Amino acid sequence: MSQYETMEPRQVRELIRKGELQGPTAGMCRGYAQGNLVSLPREQAWDFLLFCQRNPRSCPLLEVAEAGERSFRLFGAGSDIARDIPKYRVYENGILAGEYTDVAKFFDERELVSFLIGCSFSFESELLEAGIPVRHIEEGVNVPMYRTNIPCEPAGAFSGNMVVSMRPIPCGQVPAAVAVTAQMPRVHGAPVHIGYPEMIGITDLSHPDFGDPVTIKEGEIPVFWPCGVTPQAVVMASRPPFAITHAPGHMFITDIKNTALKL
Repeated sequence: MSQYETMEPRQVRELIRKGELQGPTAGMCRGYAQGNLVSLPREQAWDFLLFCQRNPRSCPLLEVAEAGERSFRLFGAGSDIARDIPKYRVYENGILAGEYTDVAKFFDERELVSFLIGCSFSFESELLEAGIPVRHIEEGVNVPMYRTNIPCEPAGAFSGNMVVSMRPIPCGQVPAAVAVTAQMPRVHGAPVHIGYPEMIGITDLSHPDFGDPVTIKEGEIPVFWPCGVTPQAVVMASRPPFAITHAPGHMFITDIKNTALKL
C-alpha cells in the first residue's frame, strides 16, 4: 500500500504544492475523486465549454473556475490550481512548450479559465473494492493511454479524436467492471470499447501514446475507457494560442468522495 493511499486530499495537495511529491497520482487518497485540468484564455473558454458539453464521455465536466481564479471552490476549497498538480504541460499553438511543477507565472500573465474534468482514476477504488485488479497500480506505473480513431463532436475552434485509457481485466470480471464504472458517468463511466484494439486505431498495446505499458496476463482482455487526456490531444490538433493541462497521470485530487459521483 502506498503511504499516500490513506492520506487526505488536502494533505497530499500540500505536499505537491511544496514540491515534495511529483509523481503520478493513481492510487492516492483512495476513495476520493481525481480530475483532469485544462486552463485556457477567456477567449477560447466558451468554445471549450461547448466541446465538453458535446463530448461528455471523454470530457465529463466537474467544475469551471471563474476567469482568473486559481481555486476549484466546490471540489477543492482552498486549492491552488496553479500549484496543486504534480506536473503540468504548457502548450503554445498546439505545440508542447514545456512541463512544469508550478504554473503560477502563467496565471499571473493571463486571465485563464480553468476546467476540472472527471478522471478514470476516480473509479479505480470502486474496481478494487469489487475485487477487480487494476494493473498499473499493482505495477506502480502510470496508466497506459492511447490515441484512437474515434472522432469527438467538434465545437467552435476545438476538434480531434478521443484518447482512451486501458486496463487489462480477467475475462470473467469484464461484466462486473462494466457495471461498476457505468455507475460513474461523471468520471467517464462505462468502457467505450472491449478487446480488439485495432478496431479503434490502436496498433501496439506495448507502446502507449501516454503513460506506461502494463502486463496483460493470459485470460485477460484489454478494456478501454474514455480518457481525460482527450483535451490534450484536441489542443494539439486544434492549436489554440495557449493552454495549460495536467501531465498525463498527474491529476488534481479533489475533496469529493467517489461515492458522491455515483448515479
